[in-house]
Amino acid sequence: MIEKLEMIEISGIDDSNSPRVVVIGGGFGGVELVKTLADAPVQVVLLDKHNYHTFQPLLYQIATAALDSASIIHPFRKIFGEQKNFYFRLTEVLSVDSQKQEIITKIGSLRYDYLVIATGAETNYFGDEVMAKNAIAIKSIDDALELRNTILCNLENALQAKDERQLNTLMDFVIVGGGPTGVELAGALSELRKHVFPKDYKELNIKQMDINLVQSGDILLKGMSAGASKKAIEYLQSYGVKVWLNTRVKSYDGITATLDSGEELKTYTLIWSAGVIGAPINGLNPDVILKGNRIAVDEYNRVKGYENIFAIGDVAAIESEEYPQGHPMVAQPALQQGKLLGQNIQRKLKNKPLKAFRYKDQGSMATIGRNHAVADLKLFGKDYDTQGFFAWLIWMFIHLISIISFKSRLIVFLQWMFSYFSYDKGVRLILGRKKDHGKFS
Repeated sequence: MIEKLEMIEISGIDDSNSPRVVVIGGGFGGVELVKTLADAPVQVVLLDKHNYHTFQPLLYQIATAALDSASIIHPFRKIFGEQKNFYFRLTEVLSVDSQKQEIITKIGSLRYDYLVIATGAETNYFGDEVMAKNAIAIKSIDDALELRNTILCNLENALQAKDERQLNTLMDFVIVGGGPTGVELAGALSELRKHVFPKDYKELNIKQMDINLVQSGDILLKGMSAGASKKAIEYLQSYGVKVWLNTRVKSYDGITATLDSGEELKTYTLIWSAGVIGAPINGLNPDVILKGNRIAVDEYNRVKGYENIFAIGDVAAIESEEYPQGHPMVAQPALQQGKLLGQNIQRKLKNKPLKAFRYKDQGSMATIGRNHAVADLKLFGKDYDTQGFFAWLIWMFIHLISIISFKSRLIVFLQWMFSYFSYDKGVRLILGRKKDHGKFS
């Protein structure tokens, strides 16, 4: 199949005299890189298996009915509609041939002068295929919609439960992973339990709904300050979330989550947010693939052993004394790497020396619920830690201004204001796929 595709050039892309920069992946890093090359004397070709960019930090709000999916996804052709040197093709990349300087995709092959791998990360189930089959991840818009559908269907099905055990299994939730995604999901579910579900499902005793957050380590929000971790636990516990520290989920068969302590949690919905793994492409020297499937790159984000192949974002790892396993797999390193690489490609075209990447850590934050968030900020070389209402306002502001389009910012802001004053979540729709619970499907 691949050999046949090698003979077919992707059509509709002019074979101009300008150097061609092929970017694989339209996440934060890929989009920032394309923007930075807008006025450069190059041809930019973006390849992605979706035709849109997803603002991933708000996926959990899609999953918990706070936002509509259209408010956090943006079509590439709309984002770059005015960029004259931009091309986009909807496809999946199969491999790279560095000798021929071409990539092989499902729609054909494409020559490159500079190749940038910005394929991001995927959910890491640590080799547990049963867990991968039964759990719900939250890495894509499809995942978020599946989770929303499953949550709502569970409650609809709870109205038909034949006994107390079945009822509790449908109404209880287990979240694995105490990072920002797990903490924010737990907080959002607790708000649904308190403000929304009692009105929607008057026949059910929503107080029976248990929310369990299971974390393998002894703190939540690893990487943030001790104060932020402690406060996050306090907030979640005040919301009625049961936090399990120093605990692992050994197995999950779709109904029973077995903990390493031997205890069992019954649930039809286990949400997996316990880790991610890089998503490199085939064809690279195996020696450059590090632990966690990240690609080893130098300080210029150039893949080690290659002159014109680069990697940025979650899939890339610049190993250093400060970051021995690479930079955090979050948006800021990807954005900064994408921008600098775009500038470095332009420097390279002018035979100027490249500038090494230096990560400017701007801090971390997480929201736990209404008026409650934690934020560790780095401003003007100093650390500022804050919790509560002020941190919640900062979290909202930062996320609003980070959304790509003004229209989406306005929509998100209005939806947030509506939810805040009405104590309601407006997108409680069951559309598309959900987890199959046998007789409840």
